[in-house]
Amino acid sequence: MTDTTVIVAGRCWDGRAENVRGHTEVVVRKGRIVACEDRADRPAGARIVDLGQAVLLPGLIDCHVHTVAGNTSSAQPALEALPVLRTLLDNGFTTVRDLGCFTPEPVTLTLRRSVDSGLVPGPRMIVAPRLMSARSGHGDHSDEAGACGCEIGEVADGVDEIIRSVRRQARQNADWIKFAATGGFSTSVDDPTIVGYSEREMRALVDTARDRRLPVAAHAIADAGVRRAVLAGVTSIEHGHLATEETLRLLAERGVALIPTQHAVTVFVGKLDDEDFWTDKADNVRRQIRTHAEALLAGRRRQVRGGAVIAFGTDAGTFDHADNWREFPALVGSGLSPLNALRAATVVAARLLGRDDLGRIAPGARADLVAVPASPFDDIDVMGHVSFVMKDGAIHRHP
Repeated sequence: MTDTTVIVAGRCWDGRAENVRGHTEVVVRKGRIVACEDRADRPAGARIVDLGQAVLLPGLIDCHVHTVAGNTSSAQPALEALPVLRTLLDNGFTTVRDLGCFTPEPVTLTLRRSVDSGLVPGPRMIVAPRLMSARSGHGDHSDEAGACGCEIGEVADGVDEIIRSVRRQARQNADWIKFAATGGFSTSVDDPTIVGYSEREMRALVDTARDRRLPVAAHAIADAGVRRAVLAGVTSIEHGHLATEETLRLLAERGVALIPTQHAVTVFVGKLDDEDFWTDKADNVRRQIRTHAEALLAGRRRQVRGGAVIAFGTDAGTFDHADNWREFPALVGSGLSPLNALRAATVVAARLLGRDDLGRIAPGARADLVAVPASPFDDIDVMGHVSFVMKDGAIHRHP
């Protein structure tokens, strides 16, 4: 036997074409794609994987997940994250960007190493270890500590503390830095319209990260915080639900990517009258979402038509990770074409992450491949029915 696998599919979308092509054979060797042709040369002894009439796609990328929940000791959240990683991989997401946890130690960095070494199965992880936040901001969960007065979260006020925080995460080998440019919905003192940092603080944060060659993601919901973060030079805006058309055009002008996380909005707004859904959530979360529900829903179409580059990201972890694929129909329902929704989760996401070896089916690219039973150009909901997953040339799911 050779170390070669040939994937045969009745149809294929390579990440760049305008539509699905016909019969395709992809030759994989040592974790890389070496050929993608209508009829490829098959080396003697190669393993042949015939997917029938399935549609072959590049491995998917989710640019906004949270694989680790809670703020307890590191061991329990890490163990609970293992089935989460498997679920994301089974959904066809061979790469994820994890944007922070609240455990005492940055567990996601350990998970990244474990996946890279093959110790645990899961998507390739690109990690921002902690969400940086001003005290009383979106990333300050100290209210959960009770009477002990402990601080929970990567809280930093003022330029000096912010610089130290960025450098500390750089020393831990972070891939990205993430900070709260606005409030959100998840803590007792949160409000999405509050701006998290001053202009001077944001610029210091971004400049310090840039000095360490680290891109910056900004959690930003309301317009003022989105705009300030863009002007400070961030690489991506997470959420941006309440951004105005003018600010969204600014993202386009500055080349800042937008990660709309639209399915999360539909989940929380859609559950406002479901008493069971809110039993384990703080009362103010429901109150804040109800206050902004109409504006959150209205923002979905504005995000799509605003002209900013849209990269696929879901905020999975705030809802069931198994449903992260539902961001596809959410985006299409807001007016994004199926082609651009698919590109958002492949070539566009890969470009945002600085990984031109991902998100495409072409010689030299990583052998990350998934298959679905029908064309997503005809029915985007088929993205919830991934039947085959290959990551780095290893098959993790097969019909």
